[in-house]
Amino acid sequence: MKTFRSIAVSLFFAALFTVSAFAQTTPTQPAAGRIVTINTAAFEDSKAGITRYINAMTALDNEFKPAYTELQAMSTRLQTLQKQYNDLAAEAQKPNSPIKPEALQAKLDEIQSLQVEFKRKQEDAKIKFERRQQVVMAPVMQDIQKAMQEFTKQKGYGLVLDAAKLDSAGIILGWDEAKIDVTKEFVLFYNARPATTALTTPKP
Repeated sequence: MKTFRSIAVSLFFAALFTVSAFAQTTPTQPAAGRIVTINTAAFEDSKAGITRYINAMTALDNEFKPAYTELQAMSTRLQTLQKQYNDLAAEAQKPNSPIKPEALQAKLDEIQSLQVEFKRKQEDAKIKFERRQQVVMAPVMQDIQKAMQEFTKQKGYGLVLDAAKLDSAGIILGWDEAKIDVTKEFVLFYNARPATTALTTPKP
């Protein structure tokens, strides 16, 4: 479940949270024009993240829980069948074994049939999840990006960078996180926005 989520959500963040504003700054400026960072990866933190983002993601996960449960059951069944086949194959190698080739082939056919069904259901679930994620998460991401612009202007920052992207890209050699990271401040700002801006999760 988490694999689907991380891939799709990272695409949203890459598109929406590149840069919030541009301005000249000098090391002596205390706030206006400052370059700061926001760690977008922290938005999904269950204790310190963005409530609307977490709620939307939770709703999406719950929506697809039956599909994940079915896939997990099929995966467990495949492992059981494979063990049964291996045991039969080992028994068939013994002298005077009662195991006939037909029995081995039947078990192998059962495994291959389930593998085909599992792959089909897995791909179908992935496609449906990504489509629903676009519908459910895109409005939330857009609202967060809008709030980020408001936050940047209100605080007078000159440039807001995504710390998660900077870290993964490995292009920053050193920084003082305590001085430039405003993630907690933004999360508080966003979570405190009026209820009238709340978003509802679109129905399937």
